[in-house]
Amino acid sequence: MSVDTDDHGDDTGAACGGWDGSECEGTVHCPPRCPRFVDKLGDRWTVRPVEPGDADRLIEMYGAFTIEHRAQGIPPAARKRRVEWVESLFERGSNVVAERGDRLLGHAVYTPTDVDRPEIAVFVHPDAQGRGVGTELCRHLIADAAAAGREALELYVTVDNKAAIHVYRTLGFETVERDGDVHMALPLEDPIATEVRWPPIVRDGPTEPGGDDPGRHDTPLHPDHND
Repeated sequence: MSVDTDDHGDDTGAACGGWDGSECEGTVHCPPRCPRFVDKLGDRWTVRPVEPGDADRLIEMYGAFTIEHRAQGIPPAARKRRVEWVESLFERGSNVVAERGDRLLGHAVYTPTDVDRPEIAVFVHPDAQGRGVGTELCRHLIADAAAAGREALELYVTVDNKAAIHVYRTLGFETVERDGDVHMALPLEDPIATEVRWPPIVRDGPTEPGGDDPGRHDTPLHPDHND
């Protein structure tokens, strides 16, 4: 699908024109998962692969993460370490970012790209948590990894982060081991890995943006848990 055109823009070479892709049936030109996303507040987002200029934007984004938004030392607090960390993820991983308007507010990666079972990490800016952006980023990683022929995706989450564990289970991850952190994995032959690659009309049908779930209990410790 086109990620940059609007209803009146130039969509030359794009698979579709216009922002609303809710009734899109998909084409051979589409990425593994539709880049268009409407969050729980009805705001429009684009989720896309990283571009070279995104490194500096991500380094600045991670500067807004305070101690309660970090887990296991990431993202690094010191700018120099953040620069090295982001550069290593760009070099060794498969990265996607989430944009709303002109702001880059989410980042997800699986790394390294040369193994059958890479590890994922998903981060959402503190201002954008609780909107479902983290879960959408995770679905893009699943779709991208499945399309790339990866065998499975793995992750580690602290045992007390019940919200994150619940969301990962909803996405299809299963617990492999509990030893300090919880080790979870998603085999990519799982039906969920196929479903996340369906075009919007098949996956969701024409729907209105969803509202907030009053039963949710998010925490900021892992920005990758947002449902």
